[in-house]
Amino acid sequence: MDFIDLRSDTVTHPTPEMRTAMANAPVGDDVYGEDPTVNQLEAEAAAMFGMEAGLFVTSGTQGNLVALLTHAPRGSEIIAGDKAHIVLYEQAGMAALGGIMPRTLQVQDDGTLLLHEIEAAIREDNEHFPRTKLISIENTQGTVGSVPLSPEYTQQVADLAHRRELKLHIDGARIFNAATAFNVSPAEIIAGADSLTFCLSKGLGAPAGSILLGSKEFIKEAHRNRKILGGGMRQTGVLASAGLIAIQKMTQRLHEDHANAADLAEKLKDVPDVKMLSQHTSFVFFQLEDSAKLSPAEFTTAMRRHNILLSPYPGYERKFRAVLHYWITPERVDAVVAAMKQVLG
Repeated sequence: MDFIDLRSDTVTHPTPEMRTAMANAPVGDDVYGEDPTVNQLEAEAAAMFGMEAGLFVTSGTQGNLVALLTHAPRGSEIIAGDKAHIVLYEQAGMAALGGIMPRTLQVQDDGTLLLHEIEAAIREDNEHFPRTKLISIENTQGTVGSVPLSPEYTQQVADLAHRRELKLHIDGARIFNAATAFNVSPAEIIAGADSLTFCLSKGLGAPAGSILLGSKEFIKEAHRNRKILGGGMRQTGVLASAGLIAIQKMTQRLHEDHANAADLAEKLKDVPDVKMLSQHTSFVFFQLEDSAKLSPAEFTTAMRRHNILLSPYPGYERKFRAVLHYWITPERVDAVVAAMKQVLG
């Protein structure tokens, strides 16, 4: 790849092994349940996380919406973070298409929702109130820096949900990064959850797709909701074959991205007019100081001349997010730091 692209971990292309697998994938009609590669991907993903069944969906947004439609009937309420992806970046799909109302709580700096605030937000059974049906958490919590949530915290939320006869859904777009950060298995990192979505593209290199996991009964109903959202696909094994490599192999190298992110964060401390903000898993946040000789737009343009792609974080003019992935080697980290020193020095 000619460019060093730090804008996201979604910018990667399928690996050569994925491309070969896609060209040779056994396929069938997935709507009929006859695509063997899709069936294998769903089964392997479910086994990895200790769930009963899985469903291949087009995207994490679709997977989350399918989960919410399945858990929460029209007119009910879910509890989620005010900085959650399902609240901020999924076009209010739960309300527009599901008639579901979010009750938002403040996301803490460590990515959690406070347990006593969750408890207090659960509605009493009163005809004036919507019925609370679901608690949703995000792991890693992207909007505060891809902070991983611990298995212990997740279990605490699950215990609270089940004690109040609610379900727990995890938006786990980057759940493998969380498991890597805590050095635990995928099943351990989602302890107690009733459903999970995870992305096959973010950090894992597949060209498209996410997986929704849950019980057999839940996934059976989720199939219907995927259909009404236009998610029924045919010879999808072409995509699922890349997803198999993503979960089998690409998940095993995420520690490299974390190490490179930590290296970048440490070296940014020596770059003039740059303030390091945070580094968690594969995410690095930094700020261009007011004293910098370039504006954020000028800085972005200057870095592009060095074949390095960066962009300000949405809503923050001077704040930047750099996301590390398999294209970003230690040598490229050094190239980024050297270019920043040159354009800002």
